[in-house]
Amino acid sequence: MSEILLNGKSLTLNDIVNVARFGAKIALCPEAAKAVSTSRGYVERLLEEGRKVYGISTGFGEFAKVAIPPHQVKELQRNLIVSHACGVGQLFSDEVVRAIMLLRINALSSGFSGIRLEVLQTLIDMVNAGVHPIIPEKGSLGASGDLAPLAHMALPLIGLGEARYNGEYMSGAQAMAKAGIVPVELAAKEGLALINGTQVMCGIGALIVHDAKQLMKLADISAAMVMEALNGVTDAYNPKLHALRPHKGQMDTAANVLKLLEGSERTTRQGEMRIQDAYSLRCVPQIHGASKDALDYVEQRLLTEINSVTDNPIILEDEDTAISGGNFHGQPMALAFDFLGIAISEIANVSERRIERLVNPALSGLPAFLTENGGLNSGFMIAQYSAASLVSENKVLAHPASVDSIPSSAGQEDHVSMGTISARKAAEILFNAKRVIGIELVAACQAIDLGDGSKKLGTGTSVAYDIIRKVIPKLDEDRELYIDFEKVALLIDTEIISEAVWEMI
Repeated sequence: MSEILLNGKSLTLNDIVNVARFGAKIALCPEAAKAVSTSRGYVERLLEEGRKVYGISTGFGEFAKVAIPPHQVKELQRNLIVSHACGVGQLFSDEVVRAIMLLRINALSSGFSGIRLEVLQTLIDMVNAGVHPIIPEKGSLGASGDLAPLAHMALPLIGLGEARYNGEYMSGAQAMAKAGIVPVELAAKEGLALINGTQVMCGIGALIVHDAKQLMKLADISAAMVMEALNGVTDAYNPKLHALRPHKGQMDTAANVLKLLEGSERTTRQGEMRIQDAYSLRCVPQIHGASKDALDYVEQRLLTEINSVTDNPIILEDEDTAISGGNFHGQPMALAFDFLGIAISEIANVSERRIERLVNPALSGLPAFLTENGGLNSGFMIAQYSAASLVSENKVLAHPASVDSIPSSAGQEDHVSMGTISARKAAEILFNAKRVIGIELVAACQAIDLGDGSKKLGTGTSVAYDIIRKVIPKLDEDRELYIDFEKVALLIDTEIISEAVWEMI
């Protein structure tokens, strides 16, 4: 991977994934470095002139009314970081931490935050060297951005806190020393510049959006395989039908499933075996398509946000002012990430209904619970239970966090977004949805094996079937199915199935 140049304006989803997961290196482009230096020069001028500016010569939040003398400006910025590092709970993974750091660097590189170039470069050096600050998952209101988790991100930068380096936990100072990076002493505005922003919720959300896009492809594949297992009626996917209701996701899904099923001898036409299928088969374009359209919406909001300036105050040197506004407020992304969680949840919801149709002999015409020696063997009976449990949990998690708000900072911050909670919930929903789709894929292969083996599978579905069967054999007698489901989860996470299938079709 080539080095990714940051300018605050053109970061992509693939860039985030490449840095977060695959260790791509980053650097500032020359134009960004110049803009950062110009912005810092203006902050220095504000200090020299003794002008009263929020967070530069005043305290924070409710303490904005407290003036800070020049000789205490550095202490103010250090105190901001150490006092705001109040996160609790499980720790974010290294890949999420890297995404967070990348997004904070990208936002600062726009040149409207007043940070020194050497501080920003130190943060870049940490990403490139693999110094990953320890960041607890919980503690952000998504109000003045992600204050608590971003403060944890900044601790090793100033030689404090904890970090992971080469996979080992150690103090932030040790990690910096081992990586050969000198910690910095923050100057005016810099602590505030580091922790005001939506980069935690967006770092989580960016990885979810990427993975959800892959999951949507797998959902189409698994639905197509169930169509073959149950001799589904393909007339419901006729492109002329969907052109009459031209939602993009709906039309794309119908086209995808027909491509996957091209050449299949296991599907039927209207009237051959039945007039119509149940909704979980017949309405796949409408259901999957709606989630895909929702995902497209979230991705566009995300791309806008990750290439925006979201701290406070924002330095407008050309207007000779530093405006204390509200670009840090997470509401635009809180709503989007709640929508994201709902969209992913529905993909799992309909998948579980297809699993039920596979295992229920009254609906499938196949052996009960997909086992040929039922009674002695339970087959996929409890696999459907697990899927049902996961989708039921998702229904609870899909309740929007963004409708809640708790006033903070003595009423100064009287509406908060809860955007980071929205993003974290969506991550858990995605985890569950992947497992449900995985169960559906394995169950569909089993159902296909119990059907007419003389009939061909489709061009795309045959590829998916072969990949799964290379690692998961047919279930002839009961075994520990959780092992099978972990194997298919690995196939999903590594995108092996979707890449191979889409290359074929």
